[in-house]
Amino acid sequence: MSVRIAAVILLSTLFSYFHMLHTLRTEALVQLEQHVSERGQREEAIFVLAQDNHAFLAKALGERIRDLSHEDPSARFDELFVRLPDGSVRNRPEGFDGRRMVQVFIPPTVVLDTAFRTRLLAAYDVLNWYSPALHIRFVTTFMILPEGVVMGYAPDVPTWTRDLDASYSATDAEYFTISRLEHNPQRQTAWTGVFEEVLSRTWLAAVSTPVDLDGRHIATIGHSVFLNELMARTRNEHLPGAYNILFRDDGQLIAHPSLKQNGSGKAYNILSTAGQPGDAASHLGSQEEEARLRDLFDWTRTREPGQNVLELPESGEYVAVTRLRGPGWNLATVLPGHMVSRPAFQAARIVLLLGVVSLLLELAIMYWVLQRQISRPLAAFTEATDKVAAGDFQVGLNTSRGDELGQLARAFQLMAGEVRRREEALREANEGLELRVDERTRELKDVHLELVQTARRAGMAEIATNVLHNVGNVLNSVYTSAQLARERMGGMRLEQVGRVAELLEERRTELSTFLTQDERGKNVLPFLSRLGANLLEERQRITTLLDDVGRYTEHVGDIVKVQQNYARTPRIQESVQLVGLVEDALRINEAGLLRHQVKVQRHLEALSPVLADKHKTLMILVNLVSNAKYAMDAVPAGERIVTVTLERTANEQVRIAIHDNGMGIAPEMLNRIFQYGFTTRDEGHGFGLHSSALAAQEMGGSLTVHSDGPGKGATFTLELPYVLAVEAA
Repeated sequence: MSVRIAAVILLSTLFSYFHMLHTLRTEALVQLEQHVSERGQREEAIFVLAQDNHAFLAKALGERIRDLSHEDPSARFDELFVRLPDGSVRNRPEGFDGRRMVQVFIPPTVVLDTAFRTRLLAAYDVLNWYSPALHIRFVTTFMILPEGVVMGYAPDVPTWTRDLDASYSATDAEYFTISRLEHNPQRQTAWTGVFEEVLSRTWLAAVSTPVDLDGRHIATIGHSVFLNELMARTRNEHLPGAYNILFRDDGQLIAHPSLKQNGSGKAYNILSTAGQPGDAASHLGSQEEEARLRDLFDWTRTREPGQNVLELPESGEYVAVTRLRGPGWNLATVLPGHMVSRPAFQAARIVLLLGVVSLLLELAIMYWVLQRQISRPLAAFTEATDKVAAGDFQVGLNTSRGDELGQLARAFQLMAGEVRRREEALREANEGLELRVDERTRELKDVHLELVQTARRAGMAEIATNVLHNVGNVLNSVYTSAQLARERMGGMRLEQVGRVAELLEERRTELSTFLTQDERGKNVLPFLSRLGANLLEERQRITTLLDDVGRYTEHVGDIVKVQQNYARTPRIQESVQLVGLVEDALRINEAGLLRHQVKVQRHLEALSPVLADKHKTLMILVNLVSNAKYAMDAVPAGERIVTVTLERTANEQVRIAIHDNGMGIAPEMLNRIFQYGFTTRDEGHGFGLHSSALAAQEMGGSLTVHSDGPGKGATFTLELPYVLAVEAA
């Protein structure tokens, strides 16, 4: 009977699976088509807006030309533009601001007659009136005249036209050629391919609309549209388990979850990689992904009109495609087949589970019936079992039966005797075990003492490591200052004094005549004067460097004292001028900052003296300034900047922030940056920030870090309680 029930359960499971698979597939295709349709309508809004803007600007341009046709444009034209030495005509530099004004470039070959000036001023006025409002959605708004004149509103590149070479030809650019009559006989709005803008590293597409007046092409209006957000939305916003693709009819791939651009500034083309598996793998990660993408592209080109959803049997995927109005790009959403079959499989598994539960329930009922039928013969065994459990092994069972129960009784008698024997053996073993437990306890106590000693030594090692790390920072500055002093001493040209002395010795008999009449003699006294001044100046510089060495050496002693008192409580606090303490930290690192060509910007609020642990605070600041210096090794030498800010916060805290424009910190590393032993430098040890964070906590403050990501710098912030020394006294 159990076999029959199992067969019914299996058939029910298979039927449920195929029924759910068909239902879910139908629902998934409907949802997929609805999703891609709604998504396409949302994404094409920016492109439709661009076309509407062009229609409005074209109308405004025609009206402005008619308005200016009754005026003489020469005076205003000369007021706005000037011919440069290279022959080109551009905006007058006086008062011109490319971030707020329209930029104009006129090639040297253009004839500046009245009609041309009128048309150019009309285009300039239209761009000047409406481009700032359009800049919210479009990076640039521009016009190109057939003569090769280019003008545009581009606040992000305020010197674009000023940097153009006089030989630049705007009529060769794609966004102008697509508006020519031979390429665009319908005189409609046309879109370029996507490309990466060189300066901002932003992906753009340009839209151009030709403007004809009285049957003559007078201008081309254009927009540049940011595509980074569209690409990001295409990759990241999708149905659960699905992914989106955006591509053009000519095979140009705009967005794909696996797409990797090679930095060439040009978009990847599906058709151009035929027979080039290496190129496909470098962009899409694998040749298999390129083959799947090509199948999808081929289906899109060969699909029947109105056929927006299809199952790809080669990859087992479902695809829905819609076309974006404006550029005519194709937006496809791909849903893997397992996303449809998985819910059906889960439903079938639930059916199977319920069937198994039913089968187990039936077996339980059968067990209950059998139990009742044999419960009486087993009552004696139950009583005997209770006696054995109570320690009474003298049990009497009926062993004369010849059936299975008789065999069980005889076996039970033997078992009872064996249990009795083993219990006695166990009692003897327990007595020996107590002795072994006592011995083991003594051993564990010895091990515990060893662990305590090991932990103590580890703590001492950590303190020693902190001392070495902080002393190393200061000794680096000592070494640098000593080297600079040595270089200063080596650079003093004292041999010149000997030469002057030899010259005077040769002219001793005629010294007065030599000093007053000889050409070389006339230069001796001025030379000695300058030499003396130079020696005084060099002595002052070397003295300053040696003073720095003394101050750094004194700071080494302070660091050792701080670490010697590390475990003592309460901490000793004293009156501290925080501005001076910050300047001391900068002076300790001054030699390293100069060597690394780092500029320091100070924003220090003048605060009253506060109570703080002076040496611990100085240790933290020295570590932070040193880390900021090394974090900018990858930054060009002239652009390395450390910004130090000291201010009082609203919640009675003192905030000292040290910001660098260096390598930055990845988000996943922010939670580990203060861990013991963690470092991002090959030569680092991971002790400085760890000990600094502990020192900040001991002083009742905190040490935190913030970074926008790799390459965007980092800010370390030390906050301490604002306790005035006068009030505490």
